[in-house]
Amino acid sequence: MNLIELIQTALQSSLVWVKELGAIGVLAYILIYNLATVLFIPGSLLTLGGGAIYGVVWGSLYVFIAATLGATSAFLIGRYVAQDWVSKKIEGNVTFNAIASAVAQDGFKVVLLTRLSPIFPFNLLNYAFGVTQVSLKDYILGSVGMLPATILYVYLGSLAGDLTSISAKQPLSSEAQAAQWVIRIIGLVATIAVTLYITRIAKKALAESVAGSTDDFSPPN
Repeated sequence: MNLIELIQTALQSSLVWVKELGAIGVLAYILIYNLATVLFIPGSLLTLGGGAIYGVVWGSLYVFIAATLGATSAFLIGRYVAQDWVSKKIEGNVTFNAIASAVAQDGFKVVLLTRLSPIFPFNLLNYAFGVTQVSLKDYILGSVGMLPATILYVYLGSLAGDLTSISAKQPLSSEAQAAQWVIRIIGLVATIAVTLYITRIAKKALAESVAGSTDDFSPPN
């Protein structure tokens, strides 16, 4: 059994335990989800489990709370505890450098769009935003962009009859497939939007830099 299978087995066992706890299991679920986010463990299985245990409405609420708390924990660790480590991890990453520049202009919009887009790694981005100029308020508010994908995965999880059999690769009904395509389209639109926005910010910064350099070398009157 490889590491991925071990993690999946551990998560499935934890979900069974959470369900057995009854009402107080919600707190345990949120804590486990929070810890998984901080430890870079993908949350898809836990999100599916949230749907299987709590249904679509309450499951979506609990998952969103748990994911937001986990993302915020990672953000604060990246900003106040592990800033040097995070900076080294993203050093030289052109995409993130562009995001960092854009987030300084409009933190809420950039966080929102990156949450909607599937191409940005959720767990790493949580830490990476911590070393940018985005405020904690804009970061938390922008995390509402997680909702569409959250609701989809919770819905898929609610269709499962057995917690031990849930998987991110489980067969989809026609309704679930339609919902998945809607989320993909939203993600594609968000990806295009954030790319165009970041490009515009980068061009503006470059133009201002060139203008500043030109002024420095202008001959005196």
